Amino acid sequence: MPSLLVAARRVSHTVAHGIHGRHRRGPGETFWQFRHFEDSDAAETIDWRRSASSDHLYVREREWEAAHTAWMWVDLSLSMAFRSHLSDTSKIDRAIVLALSMGELLVQGGERIGIMGGRARTGKTAVTKLALSIARRVNDPAIGGGSLPPAAALGAFSECVLFSDFLEPIEDLAPRLEQLAVQGVRGHLIQVLDPAEETLPYQGRTEFTSAETGERMTAGRAETLRERYKERLGEHRQQLLELLRRLEWSLLVHHTDHRPEEALLALHGRLAGLEHDYRYRPPAESTKTDSAGSAP
Repeated sequence: MPSLLVAARRVSHTVAHGIHGRHRRGPGETFWQFRHFEDSDAAETIDWRRSASSDHLYVREREWEAAHTAWMWVDLSLSMAFRSHLSDTSKIDRAIVLALSMGELLVQGGERIGIMGGRARTGKTAVTKLALSIARRVNDPAIGGGSLPPAAALGAFSECVLFSDFLEPIEDLAPRLEQLAVQGVRGHLIQVLDPAEETLPYQGRTEFTSAETGERMTAGRAETLRERYKERLGEHRQQLLELLRRLEWSLLVHHTDHRPEEALLALHGRLAGLEHDYRYRPPAESTKTDSAGSAP
């Protein structure tokens, strides 16, 4: 965990260059931006000094300073330990790095962060506390949970950021996400996949073993399974997207052979409200999905 925390801080520092928190208009004292006056605006909102230097009327907007809470969940199940020959890192290590680095960015913006089922914190020690909470769950399967998000009670108008491969059946996943959504929580799913899980690059006689159950299946010619496998994976992702569209949540697909900074920057944009179309779009002429380009 210490090495993952160091990696997360390096990633967050790289992405933090040039971004300034989750800016949005609202009540507060800090200036945010000028914009053109609209018919629906009250006359007292006009900034006459700025307007005097132009042919247009301008409104001065302030930045919303109310701190929000972002709840994190990382899938710590055995299947997340998978790493193929196509990647240098496991899914669980990448998911933890993304969660901690996202926590760093949120804390820098004055937000509160916490592990789902735990306590939300802000300030310099918040990310370290988040890392300790994850470490306790790794070392104690009884509190670490399985491969589904916990049925936690979260505050209304907060956000949850869920890191997993989300390969569980949709009929099992849907009730958990719906239980969170009905609380007025906005959700973001980061699907962390090994590139081999997207492309099934194996040839010849291959044995597949389930990390969760130990079940084994031997394929005489693994390449003959590839097209049907991709079809099934596509069907599963489409079902997931349909569920998230109904909940008005977002999905970001990230492969472990891509840089974590790409996924973090895209995720930060989602939480900042900079993107509103969460549909997954695979890249043209490629079997791999770019973490930042998988959804606009």
